[in-house]
Amino acid sequence: MIGIVKLALRRPYTFIVMALLIMIFGVASALRTPTDIFPNIDIPVVSVVFSYTGLPPDDMAGRVVTFYERSLTTSVNDIEHIESQSIPNYGIIKIFFQPTVNINAALAQVAAMSQTVLKQMPAGITPPLILSFNASSVPILQLALSSDNLSETTLFDQATSFIRPQLAAVAGAAIPLPYGGKVRQVQADLNQQALHNYGISANDIVNAISIQNLITPVGTQKIGTFEYTVNLNGSPNTITAFNDLPIKTVNGTVIYMHDVAYVHDGSPPQINVVHVDGKSAVISGIKQLLPSVKSTLPAGLNLTAVGDQSVFVTSAVSGVIREGAIAAALTGLMILLFLGSWRSTLMKQCRQRGVPGRRNALVEAATGHQFN
Repeated sequence: MIGIVKLALRRPYTFIVMALLIMIFGVASALRTPTDIFPNIDIPVVSVVFSYTGLPPDDMAGRVVTFYERSLTTSVNDIEHIESQSIPNYGIIKIFFQPTVNINAALAQVAAMSQTVLKQMPAGITPPLILSFNASSVPILQLALSSDNLSETTLFDQATSFIRPQLAAVAGAAIPLPYGGKVRQVQADLNQQALHNYGISANDIVNAISIQNLITPVGTQKIGTFEYTVNLNGSPNTITAFNDLPIKTVNGTVIYMHDVAYVHDGSPPQINVVHVDGKSAVISGIKQLLPSVKSTLPAGLNLTAVGDQSVFVTSAVSGVIREGAIAAALTGLMILLFLGSWRSTLMKQCRQRGVPGRRNALVEAATGHQFN
C-alpha cells in the first residue's frame, strides 16, 4: 500500500492519465452496454414445435413427437434429456443439452434432423418451428391495435402485413405474431341440398378449385422489337370470380360454383380474443418507430401501448447511475476531509524536491513513513 502511495507521489501524471483512461473507457462501456430487462443467460435448451391442423393429441404423440424424439438421439450430440407435450394441433419438444454444448452446432443438428424426418411423418405436415430458449426473451412492450369501425380480420391483417414488418427493422427487436383478431381466409360454404340434387360431392368441388386455381409461370414472348411477359389465366383475381368456376357437367348442363356453394371472404373459427377497454383488439410487441407507423395506418385504426416494461428497466438503470454518482461524491468527500487538500482528492499531487511539503507531511502522518 505504501509503495502505491510513493509511486503516485513520484509519478503523478502517470496516475492522472490512468484516471482519465478509466473515465473514458468507463463512460464508453456504459454507453455501449445493451440494456435489457434480464441479463443474457445462455441456457442450452432448444424448443421444437410441430403443427398439424386437426390432429388429436394421441396421434400427435404417437405419430410425430415420439418418432421425432427417437430420431434425435441418433443424430444430435450432448443431449441431457428431452421433454415433450402433445396438445390438439401441436406437438412441443424441449431438448435440454449439456452445459458445455455448442448451442449453434446443436441448433444446426436439430434443424437438419427436423428436415430429414418429415417424409416419414403424416403426409402434409410442415417443417417445425425451432427456437433457442433465452431467459431474457420476455415482452418489453405490448401494443394494442383497435378500431370502432374496422373488423377484427382487418385488424389482424394490418398488424401482420403492415405494422409488424416496419417494427421488425429495429436492430435487436424480435416481433412475435399478433394475438387476437381473426385470420383472413377465403371460404366456400356448401349447400348440401344443392349438392344432393345435382349429384355432386364435396370432393368434386375441391378438385375443381385445385385444377382451376393454379400459379403457372409462362415466361416471355418476343414479338418484333419488344419482349412481352405472358400471363396465364390460371387463377381467379377476385373472390367473386370463384363463384363462377365450373364444377362439373351433369346431364349436359354445366354446374357452376354459385349453384352449389357460396365463396366469400371469411375466417376460421376464432380460438382467442383480446379486449382493450371492452373493445376487440390485436396485441403485438415493441416501442420504436411508433410515430412513423401511426402515420401509415388507415383512418379509424388506433395503436396504443398497453404494457411498457422499459419504464422499469430505464428506472433501474437511472437508479444505478444515481447511486454510483452518490458513492463517488461521498468517496471524494472522505478523501478531502482526511487529507485536507482538494488537489489530493483530484489526484493532482506532485512531490516537491528536497524538503517534504504539506501534502507529503500529511501522508507521513497517515502512514508513519518519512519521504526523503
